[in-house]
Amino acid sequence: MKIGTIGTSDITRKFIEASLYVDQATVTSVFSRDEERGRAFAEQHGVSQVFSDLDEMLLTSLDVVYIASPNVLHFDHIMKALDYGVHVICEKPLLTSVEQFEAAYAKADEKGLFLFEAMRNLHTPNFERLVTSLERVDYIQSAYFHRMRYSSKYEDYLQGYVHNVFKKEMAGGALLDLGVYPLSLAIALFGEPITSRYEPNQLETGVDATGILTLQYDKFNCVIMCSKVATSYNASEIHGENGTIRIDNVAPISDIEWLPHKGQDRLQLAEEEKRPNMSYELEQFIGMIENNDHELYHKYRRISRDVVSVVEKSLS
Repeated sequence: MKIGTIGTSDITRKFIEASLYVDQATVTSVFSRDEERGRAFAEQHGVSQVFSDLDEMLLTSLDVVYIASPNVLHFDHIMKALDYGVHVICEKPLLTSVEQFEAAYAKADEKGLFLFEAMRNLHTPNFERLVTSLERVDYIQSAYFHRMRYSSKYEDYLQGYVHNVFKKEMAGGALLDLGVYPLSLAIALFGEPITSRYEPNQLETGVDATGILTLQYDKFNCVIMCSKVATSYNASEIHGENGTIRIDNVAPISDIEWLPHKGQDRLQLAEEEKRPNMSYELEQFIGMIENNDHELYHKYRRISRDVVSVVEKSLS
């Protein structure tokens, strides 16, 4: 399948590199508003076509467009790509409101197209191993997930220069940038929460620099921490009656350790993944398109909707 990309950031670079591991995928074109920057990026990554006009790129024979533009532009770029009859893979966070979500998927359904959220941590073999490991826990008593990374862009913020990730009008902030990773993991594992509560610490720009999100389920709570101005070196954990599952990182997952309360030795349940984690999501997305697999498609679609719903309530 021929893929065009929107954006020239590091995540786009990783996507192009991941595509090299997927036989059915070829990145054929790059869009950048800055043509010179786009040409340099395309040359660096062996992409043949460069566009500074998005309509021109979407008029070419593309099968899929990968969107890695600033968060606030996702909706417009998704709708435009769908109008041109192109399947869409959009970086997280997919969208920022349920209203946008419903409009985008209504358009995709109307056009007979697929719209995917590139939430890379949900498509890897180790995620599937984590899912199957839950049976060891028996009844879940609590869970704690986090994504806390001190941003180099915070240094600029302290010096008076504000990047998009710290601008409210650009849909920045810790929850939208990093918190969606542990939130998506929680919803993929446990389902939609009954209620949620977000307690942020805000910068002067109005965005959340750090935050604690509590998801309430029927018989347990899941606590999520996210930050752009501090780093955590703790593992994430799922606590149950039989023992605890420790996860080194919510994205990507490379270490899953089972620590039983008694009677057994601790076990390593993860395996080494020998290719870029983004290649697994791309491979799965293309498989859904080629096989018209709406059952799997709607599974991930429901997860994305629940994430958008919780995020919107948290930030309103």
